[in-house]
Amino acid sequence: MKVERLKILVVEDEPDQRSLISQMLEANNYQITSADSVEGAIVSLKQDVPDLVFSDWKLGQLSGMDLLTYVRREHPDMGFIIATAYGTITHAVDAMQAGADDYLAKPYQRQSLLLAIEKVAKSLVLKKQNRRLTSELSQQQELVGIVGKAPCMQKVYSRVQRVSATDATVLIGGESGTGKELAARALYQLSQRKHKPFIAINCGSIPESLAESELFGAEKGAYTGATSLKIGKLEAANGGTIFLDEIGELPLLQQTNLLRFLQEGLISRLGQNGEIKLDVRVIAATHRDLKFEVEEGRFREDLYYRLNVVPIHMPPLRERQEDIGRLVEHFLKLHSGQYKMEQAKLSANTLKQLLDHPWPGNVRELSNRIERFVLLGDEEEMLEELSSQPKPLNTSQFSLPEEGIEWEVFEKDCLEQAMNKHQGNRTKAAKFLGLSYKAFLYRLEKYQLV
Repeated sequence: MKVERLKILVVEDEPDQRSLISQMLEANNYQITSADSVEGAIVSLKQDVPDLVFSDWKLGQLSGMDLLTYVRREHPDMGFIIATAYGTITHAVDAMQAGADDYLAKPYQRQSLLLAIEKVAKSLVLKKQNRRLTSELSQQQELVGIVGKAPCMQKVYSRVQRVSATDATVLIGGESGTGKELAARALYQLSQRKHKPFIAINCGSIPESLAESELFGAEKGAYTGATSLKIGKLEAANGGTIFLDEIGELPLLQQTNLLRFLQEGLISRLGQNGEIKLDVRVIAATHRDLKFEVEEGRFREDLYYRLNVVPIHMPPLRERQEDIGRLVEHFLKLHSGQYKMEQAKLSANTLKQLLDHPWPGNVRELSNRIERFVLLGDEEEMLEELSSQPKPLNTSQFSLPEEGIEWEVFEKDCLEQAMNKHQGNRTKAAKFLGLSYKAFLYRLEKYQLV
């Protein structure tokens, strides 16, 4: 396989030989520049970088080895072939050990030169492909949370990589801010469907009256205001992947319709008589305990088992504190690049406090804090916020009474006290209890405190 219009720099100090080699290579559709010395070659390399250098060993006061040393230092992936005098096998060995891709012993035939160049050309193509694949893999690994080496995260990586190539339905659980959508996008990016649609929908943000049309679509005239055909999210994702975030918030009626789709791959738009066959991979996520929701009658048991084919649990940041330092460095680099600013640095004292913080908002909270620091450069503000947050209860100084407790009574009382302490301000009360706002609202609803 010949690379079209490969750019070659020919370095030869004898004019006739240099001209002959250049003409021979140009006749085989290569782009040629030439130099008569190592110094001239370096000047040429600085002006226009070729794909490959073909150099004689002997070049006046300097040698092809000197040029090879320069090329490997400045252009490690550039192809390099060196021509050595007949009988100087030690030169050839030295050149290969120094990083030459191939050598030719003089005198060599035209065909030998062309074969050597073709061989190195193939090697260059493979190097480029490997760099591209390595870059893609790096991006994919970042998507699945390469920033983190804690054992609990390694389990997440392993599951994501194992099931990404399949069409298995995945249920991602974990607290708010742990990166559930990140894991969903990783499953998509690593899958065969990555060039097809990825549709994300937050089930908790859809009004119950519109849930059916949002998910399954609606025919014109199906309801008041339906002035045209509406394509639902599932149909829009046909051939690709749909991510149903906060699946625990989905109304029971739509849970039934979703179950039918998972079982049969069929949907009916609202107001439609017929059915539509779809090919969509489903990934769902929730911060709720769906088993508990099933027990309470708020979530269909059969749907839970259909969704929970492969469960993935995203661990909270407090369970992988060894990753906080890596995440801090990652977000400093990410947000500095995002705003085209010089990468900010944190003092050792600030970094220590970040490492010791419980992070109730998990990775999302850490990212937000670092983003604000990158923009404002104010470490004092960050430290003040960290110190103002409630510290986790020291359980070594707390023990349950011998007679036990009524947990739900205790939890309800904690919620009421937090609300009273903060004059009904839900945001402050949630922060005081170390709960995400969504988790706090869920508990208020559970105990009918709203």
